[in-house]
Amino acid sequence: MNTIEQRIQKRAYELGYEKCGIISIDLMDGYAEKFNERIEKVPKSKFFYQNQERLVNVKEIYPWAKSVVVLTAKYGKYKVPEELKGHIAKAYLFDTRIDQETKEYQNNRDLEKYMQELGLKVETNQKFGVVGMRWAALQAGLGIIRKNNFLYTENGSWVHLEAWVTDKEMELKETNNVVKCPENCNRCREACPTKSLSAPFTMSPMECISFLTTFGGRNLPQEPLSKAFGSCIYGCDICQDACPMNKGKWKEEEEFPGLKELASFLTPDNILNMDEKFYIEKVQPKFFYVSPEDFWKWKVNVLNYMRNNYKEDYKKSIIAACDNENSKISEMANSICLELSLK
Repeated sequence: MNTIEQRIQKRAYELGYEKCGIISIDLMDGYAEKFNERIEKVPKSKFFYQNQERLVNVKEIYPWAKSVVVLTAKYGKYKVPEELKGHIAKAYLFDTRIDQETKEYQNNRDLEKYMQELGLKVETNQKFGVVGMRWAALQAGLGIIRKNNFLYTENGSWVHLEAWVTDKEMELKETNNVVKCPENCNRCREACPTKSLSAPFTMSPMECISFLTTFGGRNLPQEPLSKAFGSCIYGCDICQDACPMNKGKWKEEEEFPGLKELASFLTPDNILNMDEKFYIEKVQPKFFYVSPEDFWKWKVNVLNYMRNNYKEDYKKSIIAACDNENSKISEMANSICLELSLK
């Protein structure tokens, strides 16, 4: 008869998960050392990582937890709308954590229900993870962590991670044949425009474009790194796209639910002219890192994009934004007009 671990793994594969491993909660103890090591390497990142300390204290938060079920779901199979390529990071375009219309979200709910039916007490955090998931995936044998800090499976880094803690002692590790980074390869670091990747397996989140265009970047007119954002509006894929181990891994085979219909509204001009009601109803639920109150941030990001990729067609929109009632937007627009002598 199959063990409970084997039944969980079998159900995960039936649902379409790429990998499923189960480890003892004790294997998460090593995450604290890596977590603190990151802060020691980049002391100014302490503020950023303070919000993630719960991932280090998982045993205190869930004293009943005895194992971790960790999985990968491939998203490098979806068609990227042409107008969004290079502007919005693919992980955000194909984010399934709270999108109930996606098969991946439904699979997540199905697997949790299945584990509960097996008699397990389980807990997850769909948005931000219940444990340090890359570390858990590494311990479970799902893949390896490369120099750009992303977890890679045989499908490259284009995978979402999911995890649950459970109240039963279990272990069933996966296997992988992912080769290590070449010793002399530094393409991810060379490609990083803001030098957030300062050394192998090291990252300064305060300089990361993904952070600065989502959670952070609250003062882009005064942020010198903003001029290095290139074509990025929300998130960044540059280090992953530059990685030779990702070459040929993305297969545009399927349409992502609702994205094709939304794509035309996410072009720079349309974001700049978007009204708050449309944002709250159609955009924010998908890109939940920026709250409804912070809608201005999308428009500031777009203005920054227009400055970095300036063409005459943008002039009218930038000048119009100078009189925007939101001070953040008008400040950014006026600083661009001053810099580019648009008025």
